[in-house]
Amino acid sequence: MGMNLPSNRGRGRRAPVADINVTPLVDVMLVLLIIFMVTAPLLTAGVPVNLPDSRAKALDQDQKPVQLSLDASGKLFLDDEEIGEAALPQRLEQIAAVQAGGQPPQIFLRADRALDYGRVMRVMGELNRAGLNRVSLLTVEGGSAR
Repeated sequence: MGMNLPSNRGRGRRAPVADINVTPLVDVMLVLLIIFMVTAPLLTAGVPVNLPDSRAKALDQDQKPVQLSLDASGKLFLDDEEIGEAALPQRLEQIAAVQAGGQPPQIFLRADRALDYGRVMRVMGELNRAGLNRVSLLTVEGGSAR
């Protein structure tokens, strides 16, 4: 058995090598795939909230909504920023004032299932008082009726 090694015997020029090593390309692509698989679930929501189950389907959205979250301990978060309950009415009025010329922004209310119903209703009352009436209560899709 002989190997086909390039040599200077015979012809004066060497034949071009047309082989491409794809192993490094496959390695890089697999690393990128793993990175995206690990980081994608972390990008969904900033505040960990145990949402209740629902059989409703997701709504289509045309603009980015404002997320108001209540975690299990009752802390309030506006998007990913923690705010105090005393500062909530002022912040909601600021949000409503920005959109005064058009339609008020969509509010996504995410409340932990362990919270008291009255606590969630107080927050909804503040939303209503500020004029933010487009409120969606977020749940986990595909839940069973209990």
